[in-house]
Amino acid sequence: MIQLILGGARSGKSRLAEQTAILSTLPVTYIATAQAWDDEMQERITHHQAQRPATWNLVEEPLYLADCLKKIDQPEQVILVDCLTLWMSNVLMHDNAQLQQDECKKLLDILPHLQSDILLVSNETGLGVVPMGQISRKFVDESGRLHQQLGQISDKVIFCVAGFPMILKGDKV
Repeated sequence: MIQLILGGARSGKSRLAEQTAILSTLPVTYIATAQAWDDEMQERITHHQAQRPATWNLVEEPLYLADCLKKIDQPEQVILVDCLTLWMSNVLMHDNAQLQQDECKKLLDILPHLQSDILLVSNETGLGVVPMGQISRKFVDESGRLHQQLGQISDKVIFCVAGFPMILKGDKV
């Protein structure tokens, strides 16, 4: 099962994904896509780490998400990816301009074939004004495209607001 959990900053999307993983009672592998480029980001990472059960496996993968998923995939486990927004930033800012298109395609191709239950967390970026800067507009555009494509292949899509999940596709929470 593939679940896409979207929401704004501090909407409760990560907490919902973590609770969903815990309630599954399956072993969990957490894929962290963040990179600590400054002290504030390191604080965010530390906060997220403190929230997760110590029994979960952790894999840090900022770029090659599809390859990572394929490598760790197995039946009877949950893989929680947090978050696609940071992953998109990482691939867009990489020196190889083709990396974003290649990695998005690989991700979309591999997801339907995985045996693990997949929880994908991402920020919904399409609710604000159109950004003024070129890279910001590209980020919003590419994230929006990815979310639409992921929504099509996901079994369940949830949008979080103020800690409340709204089911957009699939069964109730």
